[in-house]
Order: sequence, then structure tokens, then C-alpha cells
Amino acid sequence: MEVLTAVHTDIGNKKATNQDSLCLKVAQTSLGKVVLAVICDGMGGLAKGEVASASVIHAFSNWFDDELPSRLLSESFHELQLDWERIIHEQNQRIAEYGRRVNIQLGTTLTAFLLIDTKFMLIGHVGDTRAYRISNHNLEVMTEDQTVVGREIRRGTLTPEQARRDPRRNVLLQCIGASKVVEPDFISGTPEPEEVFMLCSDGFRNMISENEIHSLFAPQALTDETMMEQKAKELVELNKQRQETDNISVLLVKIS
Repeated sequence: MEVLTAVHTDIGNKKATNQDSLCLKVAQTSLGKVVLAVICDGMGGLAKGEVASASVIHAFSNWFDDELPSRLLSESFHELQLDWERIIHEQNQRIAEYGRRVNIQLGTTLTAFLLIDTKFMLIGHVGDTRAYRISNHNLEVMTEDQTVVGREIRRGTLTPEQARRDPRRNVLLQCIGASKVVEPDFISGTPEPEEVFMLCSDGFRNMISENEIHSLFAPQALTDETMMEQKAKELVELNKQRQETDNISVLLVKIS
């Protein structure tokens, strides 16, 4: 299996700091290529959102270096979700305790993606960052937004178009560090060749359409990593031209 990757983040038009944090790691192992991609969108007073998002990123990065190798040796794929649940719950407690010490409420969303060659993939998700699965003919939003409007869409009381204008669209149902109990969503499965997985913060997707994402990020359009980076920057700049006010981040993993 061949893997191409790209990542781009931008502070955006109005914010003083970039509270998005990202991690992208690729390793060659006895099982083939292994990729970890993580995106976190932090929030908190006095620019502390980046503290929360960076803390979770560091925890997942350390896990990749220190714990994942033994899981791969034993091919204990069923243990991976348990590892991630532990990390999320530990980070929820750690960030909340830090917030109490400095008297600031802070937290972060999380979308994490693990690829083990063509054998296994795992997604862990809290909040409204997203994971997409893109083929040459289709685009699928894999994660569900854990927001008030996301819940109402699933209940049928709001349409997606109404949700785009709803003043509650950024109100999270849970996030790491600001919720007493965090219940992450997990998705596991088997990846297919000629697919692209995209992780993004909400600032990346607010001002552009799924058709625009698919037209630039379909596997057949991403011939190399330079092209991937150029197209990621192109869509980030398009968001800025359309007056997106949030931080804007995107992470791409192409399998071929």
C-alpha cells in the first residue's frame, strides 16, 4: 500500500491565535504503512483553547510512539479503541483540572484516524471536527457532529440548510475538558485502495460545499503530495475569501 499525506492550517481572518492543533505520523512497520492523523479544535477563555487541543495531540502522538508498536506486534487491533478511550478520559480529567486551577473553562474537540495498511482503520471522535471518506465517485461524512444542531438534524427537526443559519450551530454537546463525562464515537473498518480520508475543523467546511471538496480531493485529482498541499491551501484560501472567521485546518491521507 502506498500512502500520500498533506496538512494545512491557517489562523483565519479574525482570530488572534490558532487554537487548532494537528498531528500526522507515518511509519513503516512489519504490517505495512501505519498512519496516525489527529485534529483538535480548542476553545477557551484567554486564548487557552490551544492548550487543550495541544494536550490531546501530544497524548495521541506519545501513544503512537510508545504504545502502538506493541499492539502491532501482537496484532491486537481490538485493544486500540480501549487505548483511545483511556487517553480521552485521562485528557478530559487533566484539562478540566487545569481549568479549575487557572479559573478558565477550556476544552477541545477531537477527530483521530488510524490506518494500518489495508488491514484496519479506526476513527475516534468528540465534538464537531469531522472525518470524510472520499472516493472518485462519492463523498461520505463519516462522523456525526456532536452539536445541538447536529442532534436536531438527526431528530428531523432541522434541515441541513436550516442548521447552517442556526445561531446554535457552534454549541457543542460535549468536548474534552469541559464535559463531566465524555462519550466518544468510534468507527472501525477496512480501508480500500484509491480512497482519500480528510479530517478538518469546522472552520474548513462552513463556507465551502461538499461538491467543491470532492472536486479538489477526489483520489484521481491528487497525484502527489505537492498537489495535495496545493489543493488544501486552495480550499483554505477560498474559505478566507468567503469571510470564514474561525481557524481553518485540513488533513489528508490518500491510499493507493
